[in-house]
Amino acid sequence: MKANEWLQQLLEIMVDKEASDLLVSVNAPPTLKMAGQLIPLGDQVLSPAQVAELVKAALPPAQRERFASEQEANFALSLPGRGRFRVSAFQQRNQPAMVLRRISFEIPRLETLKLPATLGELAGAKRGLVLVVGGTGTGKSTTLASMIQQRNETQGGHIISIEDPIEYVHPHKKAIINQREVGIDTESFEVALKNTLRQAPDVILIGEIRTRKTMEHALTFAETGHLCLATLHANNANQALDRIINFFPSERHDQVWLDLSLNLKAIVAQQLLPTQDRGRRAAIEIMLRSPLIGDLIRKGEVAEIKDVMRRSRDLGMQTFDQALYELYQEGVISEDIAMVHADSANDLRMMIKFGDEGGVADAQGAASHLELRRGDDF
Repeated sequence: MKANEWLQQLLEIMVDKEASDLLVSVNAPPTLKMAGQLIPLGDQVLSPAQVAELVKAALPPAQRERFASEQEANFALSLPGRGRFRVSAFQQRNQPAMVLRRISFEIPRLETLKLPATLGELAGAKRGLVLVVGGTGTGKSTTLASMIQQRNETQGGHIISIEDPIEYVHPHKKAIINQREVGIDTESFEVALKNTLRQAPDVILIGEIRTRKTMEHALTFAETGHLCLATLHANNANQALDRIINFFPSERHDQVWLDLSLNLKAIVAQQLLPTQDRGRRAAIEIMLRSPLIGDLIRKGEVAEIKDVMRRSRDLGMQTFDQALYELYQEGVISEDIAMVHADSANDLRMMIKFGDEGGVADAQGAASHLELRRGDDF
C-alpha cells in the first residue's frame, strides 16, 4: 500500500472512532488518543522508513523545505468530506514523528460546547483585547472558532485571522472573513500583523501570542478601536497577566500595566476535563474588565484580582474553582477530578462542604456596583 493511501486509511479510522489525536512514532504502532486514553491500532510497530514515508505523505509541498531545514513543521490537512487535521511533524531521537489532531468540519456553537453566554457577548464587542488562555490541548482554538462563528452569524464587518495553521475554515456570512496561514499566506505573525491595519479590519484574530512583538500588535489593535481575539499559553487569568508583563523589560512595565488596564477586555481561561460519562467538558474561568479590575491591573496588583472575580458572578465573571464546583454539583465531573484541577483545593473543598458563596459579596469584601460594573463599551 502506498504511503498516501495508508495515511488516508489511518485518518478514516481516526474519524470513524472519533479519536482526538493520531500519534505516529518509530517503534510503536499507529496510536489513537480517545478521551485521554491511548489505543494502539494493532501490534505491528512502525519502522523509521515507514514513519518517514507517512510524514512525507502528509507534508504539503510548501512545508517540505521547512521540515528539512528546521526539523519541525505545523500545518493543516484535509480529508475531503470527512474533516480537517492539525499536524505537527518533528524529529525525535534523530527519527521523524508526527501527531495529527482531528478538527471537525463543523464549527461547534458556543451553546453546544456549553460555554458561558458571556463569551458570545465578548464576540460581539466593539473593541478591546480578549485573550483565551490555557495549556496545550485545552480547546482554545475551538472556543475562538465558536466565538468567531457567532460574530459572523450576527454582525457584519471584516474579520482577519492570522493562524499557524488554519484549523477551522469559516465561510462568509454576515461578515467577510479572510484567513491567513503563516508559512503559506504570510511569512510570519509579525509580517502579517504589521500590515493588518491597512486591510480595514473590524476584528483581528491572532492564533497565538508567542512574542513581545505580537503582544504589542495586539494591544495596538485594541487601542485603535478594533476587537482583537487571541490565544496565549497560561493556566489562568493571573498567570496570563504575569506572562504578558514578562514579555517586556522592567522599565516598560508601568506603561504596559496602564495599556492593559485600558484595553484588556477579558481573559477567558479554560481546562478540558474528563466527565462522568467519559466525555470532555471545558471548565471556564472569566475575568472581565471592570473599573475595579482595571485599577488593580494598572497598579500591577495581580494577586488581588482573583477575589474580585469570585465576588463578581453577577457581572459574568467566575474563577476556575467556581466553575469546577458547578460542574461537580451538576454531576458532570467527579469530586476527584474537580480537586485535581482546582486552583485551590482547600477553597473548593469548602465550597463543596458549605455551598458556593462566591457570587455574594460579604460585608468584609463588599464592593459597590460602581466599582465592579463592566466597562461601558462592552
